[in-house]
Amino acid sequence: MSTHNISRHLLAAIVVAAPLLTAASASAQVPVTFSATASVKGPTGSGSRPITIRIDKFVSDTDRDAVIAIIKARKPGETLKALTGKPDIGYVQVGDKRTPIKFAYARSTGDGRLITFVTAQPLAFLEPGAAAKPKEGFDLALGLLVLNGQDTGEGELSPAAKVRVDEKGAVVTEEYGAEVVRLVKIAPVK
Repeated sequence: MSTHNISRHLLAAIVVAAPLLTAASASAQVPVTFSATASVKGPTGSGSRPITIRIDKFVSDTDRDAVIAIIKARKPGETLKALTGKPDIGYVQVGDKRTPIKFAYARSTGDGRLITFVTAQPLAFLEPGAAAKPKEGFDLALGLLVLNGQDTGEGELSPAAKVRVDEKGAVVTEEYGAEVVRLVKIAPVK
């Protein structure tokens, strides 16, 4: 699946999808480290950076359901508070900065898998053509890896985002910047 077919709102929505992996089978596939290139193109230019994603543990279905319940409760700050209190289960590294992953969930997709990960702090505030400054509520970073059977693929990254539940009950993201950060050339690191 190409990232051109991935909805920006899919980053968080995939978290609520019916699980197809059990916690035991997901944990059998960790720890895992991926390398990728984070790439963004906008009207004022483009850029890319290498990125590393390390996942030491996937959350259980019970933990996933608990996080979704907190998001659905619509209490400001509760999602961030809940994630901050969770142990680090990996990291996202851009340059020499490592940001802890607090939530990682995997589910199978035929011969591949979808991995969603969340940090309890933003990775960066990207706003083309303006000075990127923190904005209240954009406290998380979310990533989606769409992998084939060899754990290679593409994905998306919201380096600063907030999550909410829309009027239909779906969990969606609101990104800080207008441009999608694509994750390309995702590959496992041996």
